Amino acid sequence: MAFHSGRHFLQIPGPTNVPDRVLRAIDRPTIDHRGPEFAALGKEVLAGLRHVFRTTQPVIVYPASGTGAWEAALVNTLSPGDRLLMFETGHFAALWRELAERLGLSVDFVPGDWRHGVAPALVESKLKADTERRIRAVCAVHNETSTGVASRIAEVRAAIDRTGHPALFFVDTISSLGSMDYRHDEWKVDVTVAGSQKGLMLPPGLSFNAISQKALQASRAAGLKRSYWDWAPMLQANEHGFFPYTPATNLLYGLRESLAMLQEEGLENVFRRHARHGEATRRAVRAWGLEVNCADEREHSASLTAIRMPKGQDADRLRAIVLDRFDMSLGQGLGKLKGSAFRIGHLGSFNDLTLCGTLSGVEMGLSLAGVPHSPGGVTAAMASLASAPG
Repeated sequence: MAFHSGRHFLQIPGPTNVPDRVLRAIDRPTIDHRGPEFAALGKEVLAGLRHVFRTTQPVIVYPASGTGAWEAALVNTLSPGDRLLMFETGHFAALWRELAERLGLSVDFVPGDWRHGVAPALVESKLKADTERRIRAVCAVHNETSTGVASRIAEVRAAIDRTGHPALFFVDTISSLGSMDYRHDEWKVDVTVAGSQKGLMLPPGLSFNAISQKALQASRAAGLKRSYWDWAPMLQANEHGFFPYTPATNLLYGLRESLAMLQEEGLENVFRRHARHGEATRRAVRAWGLEVNCADEREHSASLTAIRMPKGQDADRLRAIVLDRFDMSLGQGLGKLKGSAFRIGHLGSFNDLTLCGTLSGVEMGLSLAGVPHSPGGVTAAMASLASAPG
């Protein structure tokens, strides 16, 4: 690889670029996690998280990746052999299923084409057919990071309500929280799963469970074994701003700063900015004559775009050329999309010029890789951005 000056373009869908403000916040001396200064920090970040999740209910923070938050959601609320309703919307939905099955849960995994989100009508029909009420929880990925498809969670909730089914509702927001509209309380989600390294603009290392009162009640009778992931000691310690084990203190410094940044911009403005960048990216893709992976106009992700390669073209070769020539990382195709698609992350600390630079690198890379395309994608994106100012 040639020497590159300037800053690396990290345009994968996470981890995302960490803003300088957050980096400076993390770069502080570690304090006593049993002392009064830490208690104030803990209370502040826990309150700030409730605002981002749009909940008045508790939010629990783990030193972990999003996978840990998946497991915590399940082991705190379910018992061995309990049945789950899950949907194959992409690679991460499939991984969540695998985790559930390893825990001894029974999964009704509805197959999908990786181009559509969870179908509310299918949720409704599945729950109506469950006359014995054996399904204990419905699990959905809000924004599938592998496909660029966003499920319509409010409609899924409405579908559950129409059946009167008592199942818990779990939602993965790992690549949507802090980037796309999400409402834990209003949509009556029982456990929302999230991670630090995407819309919250932090390095990897923190994961989250936002939990409803219904989920808390379920946790009292749940039979799956839990220790590290147990909500009870976390909630008890959190009341005073503390944690039952050593927390990731410096990441919490960064979290406090990222929450302040989201508050200063305003969540509605944050969502609008991400939507603008998603739309501009899709216009670039279409101008190139390439295909956006998401097949439903209602389900486009605002935080990333997955792009399908023309037949016979290798997405990983394109990515390698872009990395070598322009020092820019693009997201690889995962699972069923490996080699046939690449992903552009446009979330977190991101602005119009960053997007234009990213798309320029892609367009030049397409030419260098010999991928059949039409020029003008960057021009189309710039026109979109100019016509819809932030």
